[in-house]
Amino acid sequence: MLEAWLREHAAHWPESTLLHRARIVTRFLDFLVQEGLIASNPVADLRAEYHARSDKAILRALLASNPDQALESIRQFPPFGSVLGNLMRNHIARMRARGYRYQTQERWFWRFDRFLQAHPDLAREPVSVMLQHWAAARPSANHAAECERLARALSKAQHHLDPNSKPRRPDPRPAQQVARQWRRPYIYSPEEVRRLLDIARSYPSPRALLRPISLYTMLVLGYCAGLRLGELARLNLADVDLHAGTITIRETKFFKSRILPLAGSALSALREYLEARHKAKAPQSPDSGLFWHDQGNARYTSHAIAGCLVDILRRAGIKPPKGKNGPRIHDLRHSFVVNRILEWYRAGINPQDKLPFLATYLGHRDIHSTLVYITVTQELLQQANDRFRTFAAHCLHASEGVQG
Repeated sequence: MLEAWLREHAAHWPESTLLHRARIVTRFLDFLVQEGLIASNPVADLRAEYHARSDKAILRALLASNPDQALESIRQFPPFGSVLGNLMRNHIARMRARGYRYQTQERWFWRFDRFLQAHPDLAREPVSVMLQHWAAARPSANHAAECERLARALSKAQHHLDPNSKPRRPDPRPAQQVARQWRRPYIYSPEEVRRLLDIARSYPSPRALLRPISLYTMLVLGYCAGLRLGELARLNLADVDLHAGTITIRETKFFKSRILPLAGSALSALREYLEARHKAKAPQSPDSGLFWHDQGNARYTSHAIAGCLVDILRRAGIKPPKGKNGPRIHDLRHSFVVNRILEWYRAGINPQDKLPFLATYLGHRDIHSTLVYITVTQELLQQANDRFRTFAAHCLHASEGVQG
C-alpha cells in the first residue's frame, strides 16, 4: 500500500515534498504500532533488515523501478558482525559501565568492523595485519591518527581478556601530523557578527515562523557565552533563569555541569525568544527543549543547528558556498575567548589571573584546554604590548641608564 501511494504521488510532488510527507506517514505508523493497532511498521522492518541509516534511504528505494534491487544496493553490514565484533562490543559496554560515554570510540570500532566485514579474507590474520590494511584504506592524516587511537583501544580490550598480552606503545607521529595541518581558528569581527545576526533575523522560513529568532538566539549564546553546538541542543526550558540572569549547562563534555551568568544583551535576546516561543504555543514543561520546532514537536538536534548556522555563514559570504573550507560555527567559541581577554586587558586586569575562571565558564577540566582557544590577533597583541610597556617601561629605562 505504501509503495502504491508513493508511486501515485511521485508524478505530482517533487521528491523532497514526497519524502517529507512519507516520513510523516512512517511516524504515524510508529504510533499505530505503539497503540497495538498494527503488528509492525514496514519501513522500520526494512530498515532493520537492510541495516539502513534512515527512513529516507528506504523510501527512495521503494520509489525505484526495481525496489528489490534498490533495497539490496543500500544494504549495510550488521553492527559488529565481524570476527572482532564481540570483542569490540564487549569493550564498549565495559567502558560505559565504568562511566565513560565512549561514543567517539564506538564510531571508530563501527567503521573498522564494517571494513572487516567487507574484507572477509582478513578474518584469519593477526589484528596487527588487519590494522595495517585498514590504515592503507584511506591515505589521509586524520585516518592514520584514528587508526592509531583504534589500535590502542583494541590493545586495551585484548589486555583485559589476556593480562599477559603487552599493551601497545603509543605512536605520537600520526597525531602530530594532524596537528601540523590543523587550520587556524577564525576570529569573527563585531561587524561580521552583526551581519550574521541580521541574516538570522530575516532567515527565510515560511513554514517554521519561530526559526529565525531561534537561530538568532543560538548565535547570541554561541558568541556571548561560548556554548558548543551540543550544549545548545541539550538546553531545556528550565535551564534559563531570567531573574538570576543565568543559564545552566548540564552534563556536557567532561561530564561537567555549570551555571553561567549572562550579559544583559544575551538576557534580552533570551527574553525576547521566550516570549516568541510562548506565542508559538511551544511546550512549556520545564524539561522541554529550549530550542523547539513544530515539525515533529521536538527540539533541534546539534546536527540541525549546525546545518542552519552554516547556511547563515554562507549567506553572509563568510564561508564559501560549498565545502568545509572557511570559518566554522565553533570559531564563535574561539572569538568569545579572545574578546573576553581583550576586555580584561582594556579594564587593566591581568588575564593570567582570570584563566581559571574562564576555564570553568567554558566547562574545561583545566586551563590547558582553555589555552587552545587563545588565538593571538593583532589587537590582542597590541593590548599585551601596551600592558608590558606600562609595567616594565621603568625597568627598560633603568637598564638603558646602566649601559650608558
